[in-house]
Amino acid sequence: MKRTENYVKIEFLSRSSNEGFARIAAAGFAAQLDPTLDELGDVKTAVSEAVTNAIVHAYPDTLGRILLKLRIAEGGVLELTVRDWGKGIENVEQARKPLFTTGGAERSGMGFTIMESFMDRLSVKSAPGKGTTVTMRKRIARRVGAKQ
Repeated sequence: MKRTENYVKIEFLSRSSNEGFARIAAAGFAAQLDPTLDELGDVKTAVSEAVTNAIVHAYPDTLGRILLKLRIAEGGVLELTVRDWGKGIENVEQARKPLFTTGGAERSGMGFTIMESFMDRLSVKSAPGKGTTVTMRKRIARRVGAKQ
């Protein structure tokens, strides 16, 4: 991976009210790359999906920790990591398939598909009983005429 230019780590409880905070924190951190509104929307949507997955699936009956790590690597690469220490995913490949969910009828099963469509790269590592780490990367293109 490329050299780190800046990073931040934020840990919070798996309360649904913290999903909005995570979205805004990620957008605020990404703003230093001068993204377009569309790119900013992509970042917010992907973080929202990852954090919501952790809240709903990792800790369905309890509160737990969620760690959001945001990193900027050289070349304008934004890396977003959402980690939990919850239930974990039995079969990551199956969980990444569109419409698969363990969250009941009200869940769409599109979380990973949405994250993948808004990011350049998506990695999911998980172990039952140990938690899940979702890492996403998106290159924010330098705009013509933007300051160095």
